[in-house]
Amino acid sequence: MEQFLIAHDLGTSGDKATLFTTEGRQVRSYTASYDVHFFNGNYAEQDPENWWDAVCEATKAVLEGEDASRVAAMSFSAQMQGCLPVDKHGRPLRDSMIWADMRAVKEAKQLEDAIGADRIYRITGHRVAASYSIEKLMWLKANEPEVYEKTYKMLQAKDYIIQRATGEFVTDYSDASGTQALDLRRLEWSDEILNAAGIDREKLPALKRSIDVAGYIQDRVAGEIGLPAGTPVVCGGGDGPVSAVGAACIRDGEFYLTYGTSAWIGGTTTEPFIDPDKTVFCFAHVIPGKYMPCGTMQAAGSSYAYIRRALCDGMSYDEMNKLIEKSPAGAQNLIFLPYMLGERSPRWNPNTSAAFLGIKPEHEKKDYIRAVIEGVAMNMELILKAYRKQAKIERMNLTGGGAKGEVVSQILADVLNVDFDMPDCVEAATSIGAAVIAGVGVGVFDSFDEIKRFLKFEKHVEPKKENQKAYEELKPIFDEAYQCLVPLYEKFAKL
Repeated sequence: MEQFLIAHDLGTSGDKATLFTTEGRQVRSYTASYDVHFFNGNYAEQDPENWWDAVCEATKAVLEGEDASRVAAMSFSAQMQGCLPVDKHGRPLRDSMIWADMRAVKEAKQLEDAIGADRIYRITGHRVAASYSIEKLMWLKANEPEVYEKTYKMLQAKDYIIQRATGEFVTDYSDASGTQALDLRRLEWSDEILNAAGIDREKLPALKRSIDVAGYIQDRVAGEIGLPAGTPVVCGGGDGPVSAVGAACIRDGEFYLTYGTSAWIGGTTTEPFIDPDKTVFCFAHVIPGKYMPCGTMQAAGSSYAYIRRALCDGMSYDEMNKLIEKSPAGAQNLIFLPYMLGERSPRWNPNTSAAFLGIKPEHEKKDYIRAVIEGVAMNMELILKAYRKQAKIERMNLTGGGAKGEVVSQILADVLNVDFDMPDCVEAATSIGAAVIAGVGVGVFDSFDEIKRFLKFEKHVEPKKENQKAYEELKPIFDEAYQCLVPLYEKFAKL
């Protein structure tokens, strides 16, 4: 009898549970939503009880009408860079500070002053930033010392669900590498980082591989979550590294581009990818012995959503894509800087804002829409340049909901000068990745090669040489335009 795998994509706005067969067929998917509490300008918190309720609701929903005893394992792809302090019974001591919480600016500066930006990047694979977990725990120690003292372990989102379900306090290497406290090469908590941060090592959970069985569903929660007691729970990983598996990038030197609300270029390597310019950061992979470099921009699909709201009221994305086709490559030399929400890679500047440049009377709606996609693509090409200093990249896999439109994938191919292979399930990369991790973890699958059960690559996009000339002329202007506006961004940020 066919067995099931349950993949939980524990995101910022909700938990998406997907039930797969071990043959790779998707049976059912269900999303249970929850809220983020934004306050004090740059604070962002979530109630972990809402995570648990969502996981229970979604698990029961995907198993409706099915035999739950056929579930071979459950695993996760989850939001990273959180800080949830719990006591020795696993009870939350406060709401979780999630990845979007940026209050720990002072603590990030303290850590950088103590060790140095270059040294921290070398140890962890990441730039110093207030978004990381260890800086948030530093903030907690300084501002809520009574909570810090009671803290038994600091957990990530999926780690809390694992603890609630199995009683085990663990995290995996991929999620740990998003805390800014993991030594990326040694795959152990960094004493150098923790000593500089003033954080007690025992407050961090035990480290496991993503494919390790963290524990088993306890009797006391079986009815609540809808799974039989004893069902294996596999650690899983952070959503970024998991997405690499779901994009079928499982071997050294394989890369992919995900185009969604944000966009990133990630891949799989056998050594940590250390970029001298720090454009790209690096996680421990969910695949044992591998690493997952990543360069993420903030506003890809969200820039397209903005132009739809601002100029295309009532138009569908399909209609917008058709309008783009009426504008020539280069949008008649109209340039869009896609920095709606500040920027991570390649700029690493939180004060940036978006802009159109080169506006002339002949520009129409079609040009503005096309310029937005081209601006996103040019920004992604700067990220790709960082990779190309160390790797030859001529082909990538393309995933994400924004990649469904043919004109969008063609613009990306033209600007980046790469061939794209696109799977049939462009929006399910993280869920598929978590399912494969679950299967490997309990021995249902021999290796990550079984990703082929889940994906079929049926579409191929090649760059068009006739379009590339226009883009090669605009790329240096795009980059120079940003550099010229940097002083203005600082002034706008103070308004």
